[in-house]
Amino acid sequence: MPRAILAALCLVLAACSSGNDAAAPTSADATRIRGHVFWLADDLMEGRAAGTRGYDLAAGYVASQFASLGLQPGGDDGRWMQAVRLRRGERIRDGAEAVLMRDGVQRALAFEDEFLPGTSFEREAWSVEAPIVFVGQAVVAPELGQDDLAGLDLHGKIAVMLSGAPARFSPDERAFYASSREKLRLLDERGAVAVVYLGDPMRESRSPWARGAANWRRPALRLLDAEGELVERRAGIVGTASLSAAAAEALFDGSEYTVAEIWEQLRTDSLHGFDLPGTLRLGGRSKHDEVSSQNVVGIVPGSDPALSAQHVVYTAHLDHLGVGAPVGGDAIYNGALDNALGVALLVETARLAATGPRSSRSRVFVALTAEEHGLLGAEHFAANPGLSGPVIANINMDMPVILSELVDVIPIGIEHSSLESVVRREAGALGIRLTPDPFPEEVVFVRSDQFAFVRRGIPAVYLDGGLTAADGSARGKTELEGFLRQHYHQPSDDLELPIHYPSAARLADLNHRIGLAVANDAEPPRWKEGDFFAERFADRRPEAP
Repeated sequence: MPRAILAALCLVLAACSSGNDAAAPTSADATRIRGHVFWLADDLMEGRAAGTRGYDLAAGYVASQFASLGLQPGGDDGRWMQAVRLRRGERIRDGAEAVLMRDGVQRALAFEDEFLPGTSFEREAWSVEAPIVFVGQAVVAPELGQDDLAGLDLHGKIAVMLSGAPARFSPDERAFYASSREKLRLLDERGAVAVVYLGDPMRESRSPWARGAANWRRPALRLLDAEGELVERRAGIVGTASLSAAAAEALFDGSEYTVAEIWEQLRTDSLHGFDLPGTLRLGGRSKHDEVSSQNVVGIVPGSDPALSAQHVVYTAHLDHLGVGAPVGGDAIYNGALDNALGVALLVETARLAATGPRSSRSRVFVALTAEEHGLLGAEHFAANPGLSGPVIANINMDMPVILSELVDVIPIGIEHSSLESVVRREAGALGIRLTPDPFPEEVVFVRSDQFAFVRRGIPAVYLDGGLTAADGSARGKTELEGFLRQHYHQPSDDLELPIHYPSAARLADLNHRIGLAVANDAEPPRWKEGDFFAERFADRRPEAP
């Protein structure tokens, strides 16, 4: 038995043994959390990629933990697992091309260094040649005075866009309008036949092009419905591709703006769209197959007959990136912080709920699949919860970067709903400080599983590790920045990282208290009047009985 697995087993068994003779727990157990992380982030889990054996092993482990705690299964047909049907697309080098044509001269872009074709989930082979139009960041927000597509004819053309949204937007506005999902929908409606994502120097300084290129062959996934059809279709868009910032000079050569002027417009929020000279031929190939993965669902039933059909849902994504391009000889992307630790907190929070006081409403614990491919497991569960009544709130746990003793947490999304008062009250009771999101430009509120619930009108919060060390220094922020720069989505996000488990246990305590309070409140959480997300999604919220 590998040493890490043996160590994890010893930790979990020791924690279970020590708890058998004790009263119901009042606080989270750091040793138990550590044991779960050591199991889930071991090499035997093979990086827990959705649709793989390693993920299935991890899902079985979580189900066994839920069963041992006395939770009720909440998956399909009274089981722990909720099946999630997925289409897998594995990109193939043969057939990948990007060729600029101007005045009878062809300029082939270099595969990997300058371009990478995306995965088409509707066609295994695709090719398109069309005129090119630059669409800025493809943001249309008339209420904010922004229309990147004004005056542009996209019909039958290839749209070239930059990521993100204008810096002058509020964090909420930027989060929503930066979504690739929204941009693709809009470009498809306007008649674009292909979309090119253009890298820029600022973004590539944070996430180097070469890092993504190294894992280009890693399979991608999309969600299927019960009939095996894609849940989201972009029938008019034949294919997509990504171009590096290095390819931009060739793209803008001969246009009305130089590439240097484009980067300056990006920096100063003065981008606007225009036609580019010539045409672009793009092509790509993918191999498709269908795979099944699972969400793991456990329930602690509520005690109030009038309220138990309402549900507070805790979530954490169980999947990571699996096996990929080797870095320093290591090809297993273990995802210790992203998100074995989050799942460990989920399981420990479930233990506190199962062994503590019953709440009026039911509490549900879901380890989600395929977050790394676009929140797919969360989308499936939020659309098909299979519960006896509505979901009234979501509390998500994703990649808490806790590498030293911390005295604060970052509450993502509390400003949108009445959950803010609950989080502030319960954090204060534990002596935990609340710190604002230090990187609002990263728009994490729409990039993790809670957003699948928000899109259905359900208030949600996502608590992240903090920035302030026990000695008052900003060591936590330095560690977070270092993790994002060196370890995020890398094989080095592994068990060698110095996770501070006592601080992680405090986060589990806070998550538990928030959910318990919401489950006992007289009224479900409500959106704040005039909130940006409330105005777009609140009317989709399921009615409470």
